[in-house]
Amino acid sequence: MRSIRRIGIAAGLMLGVSVHALNAFASEPTVPPEPATFPAEGKIKFVARDSILEFKALPDYHEPDWVTEKFVKTGKLPPVKDRLPKEPLVFKTGNMPDGVGVYGDTMRHVIGGRPEGWNYGAGQTQGWGGIDIGLSECLTRTAPLFQVEAKDTEPLPNLARSWDWSSDGHKLTMHLIEGAKWSDGAPFNADDVMFYWDDEVVDPNVSPLNGATPETFGVGTTLKKVDDYTVEWTFKEAFPRQYLYAMAYGTFCPGPSHILKPQHPKYSKNTYDQFKNAFPPEYMNMPVMGAWVPVEYRPDDIIVMRRNPYYWKVDEKGNQLPYLNELQYKLSTWADRDVQAVAGSGDFSNLEQPENFVASLKRAADPKAPARLAFGPRLIGYNLRLNFSANGWGNPDERSQAVRELNRNEDFRKAVTMALDRKALGDSLVKGPFTAIYPGGFSSGTSFYDRKSTVYYPFDLAGAKALLAKAGLKDTDGDGIVNFRAGTAGGKDVEIVMLVNNDYTTDKSLAEGVVAQMEKLGLRVVLNGLNGTQRDASQYSGRFDWLIRRNDQELTSVVQNTEQLAPVGPKTSWNHRAPESGEVDLMPFEKDLVDIVNKFVSTQDNDQRAELMRKFQKISTENVYNVGLTEYPGALIVNKRFSNIPQGTPIFMFNWAEDSIIRERVFVNADKQAKYELFPQELPGKPGKKGPMD
Repeated sequence: MRSIRRIGIAAGLMLGVSVHALNAFASEPTVPPEPATFPAEGKIKFVARDSILEFKALPDYHEPDWVTEKFVKTGKLPPVKDRLPKEPLVFKTGNMPDGVGVYGDTMRHVIGGRPEGWNYGAGQTQGWGGIDIGLSECLTRTAPLFQVEAKDTEPLPNLARSWDWSSDGHKLTMHLIEGAKWSDGAPFNADDVMFYWDDEVVDPNVSPLNGATPETFGVGTTLKKVDDYTVEWTFKEAFPRQYLYAMAYGTFCPGPSHILKPQHPKYSKNTYDQFKNAFPPEYMNMPVMGAWVPVEYRPDDIIVMRRNPYYWKVDEKGNQLPYLNELQYKLSTWADRDVQAVAGSGDFSNLEQPENFVASLKRAADPKAPARLAFGPRLIGYNLRLNFSANGWGNPDERSQAVRELNRNEDFRKAVTMALDRKALGDSLVKGPFTAIYPGGFSSGTSFYDRKSTVYYPFDLAGAKALLAKAGLKDTDGDGIVNFRAGTAGGKDVEIVMLVNNDYTTDKSLAEGVVAQMEKLGLRVVLNGLNGTQRDASQYSGRFDWLIRRNDQELTSVVQNTEQLAPVGPKTSWNHRAPESGEVDLMPFEKDLVDIVNKFVSTQDNDQRAELMRKFQKISTENVYNVGLTEYPGALIVNKRFSNIPQGTPIFMFNWAEDSIIRERVFVNADKQAKYELFPQELPGKPGKKGPMD
């Protein structure tokens, strides 16, 4: 039984309206209801962090026989030992679910994105779906940490093989892997790291794809080169180990400076647009540090990636990784990805579209089904973000400015959240024990979630309307939509433009549900549906009133992209950024959130960190900092022929499952291998040239 109270609201709060008492019912805030149990959820097997990998030299190294015969013995490639670093990254056998693998086969992906090009650091998408994860390597790595206990959680080394803190904790010296090479054989060193920092992250005219800014690594942070394999960070805070998470995918993944630098405006006559677009999707064999290199692109058809002959990771027997020779990405739709993975014509999918859950479960239950399906915790959440910047970000017109002022009104935000029937929103996506009430804040599947610290305003349309009136809004022309107050935006109907990603059915379905429910409240919401790239551009530039956003890492893992939880810098928040002045006009409770985030970043005491995030959850949900819509689990769909897939792998936590399963370790037993390779016994060719090495 929902607890309610009668509240009186004075209409004198509204301009131009006679004073009289309005009575309405408004629900008391409470905690969210317990979600339904979900028997299909897979369980994670936890391991020690240091059991996953190490850096060391081995007595000898191996590669596929065909590489040796066709490329080494003919002089096209140096021997494998000369292509590896002095001490390669070695994956430990004990952490491999099925042990050391064998070479061969391909993994067939289906994606709904389309590549813009290969200049990730300048803001170009490669199409998503794991393409960029297969190409890019970053200073640290976090995706496999889903299987590490929280007390042992710290990013894994990667391109940075180790790091040391100064005695005062303000300097961090990173030692890069020594002797590693790009896929074209050019050396990887500190120049690549510094180009990414100086000429992409710090350069205000360049926007790396995942929104990395200098503030991502701490306000006032600097980075310098010490020598070819050493860089030094300087932080304002002492021992901010939190920023090690920001050095993982996708915010610190340097590109090949020997290819990128000649195209950058600082070193050429190019414009920034010319630099960004210098490597279109037709530009093949882009040098990478990842396990596979793009060798074939056919628009609206396929992207093919072949094994990197200079890849710098091995197993404990000295076998150069990856085991899989090829990755394929069929360019279709995101919904088709699930369908093909379940049917067996695709090999891998993150089942995140709840509309496909029931049919996928039924198909996977057949013993003859080609794919296995495993659900994880409820880590997929959707929320409504309100644009809180009232001092100019995005150059709002009069209407937009008026909406932003409403967004900053506590009664208005509470009215919006109370007008949402979250159960109906969840049921509109899928029936069954999948979706759960999500008020906002942290996903319930994260270890930092605390239900008792979560404030939930239950669905109460009458109470919501009363709060809307308290915020000064009334339907003055009788058309069912409340009007701005006299003297504000011409007293017209309150019309709100909501940004939504058109690439996903779930996003559009939720958006349409929000529109319908807000109309009952008396707010007219107009959808601005854009594809992912266009939506990101509109979001980054502040051209929105509201936006529907799927929870990102700051709300799922908490320890990754933590700076995005609040406006700790002028560009860290998704929905509250500063205009050119650099000043964020924080609301009083936001100042508390910023303080909590800064303390969380600077402390290493696990109990204190947990308590700080309980306070954050309480303040953010109590003040309706983001408006939760619904949350549900995702499922990993993998063809049964693949081995070395960790049990309980979530489709998204520290990163997407394509990274969490550590694809370079995934293999197919020889008796299960299929002849799916499109370029058998071929390796990547020269940068810019079409096709693989002949």
